[in-house]
Amino acid sequence: MALAASPAWAATAADGAGPTCHAAAAQKKLAGAAKTSFLKKCEQDAQTACDARAAEKKLAGAAKTSFTQKCLRDAVGQAPQ
Repeated sequence: MALAASPAWAATAADGAGPTCHAAAAQKKLAGAAKTSFLKKCEQDAQTACDARAAEKKLAGAAKTSFTQKCLRDAVGQAPQ
């Protein structure tokens, strides 16, 4: 059973076109260790996708950091309250 997010899914989330990591975990009704594992993998995949997008845009320094942080926030989302 595959509970981890695929890199392609994380790239979609990082592009803002798909659900965030937290939204996807909620949609899949994950809890406990499965949710933690899913979120960790999703966040790692989103980081990779955001870094790749920053490289495509040839960003460096503060611009790269700012872009990557916003990209990650958008991809990961917030935990439901």
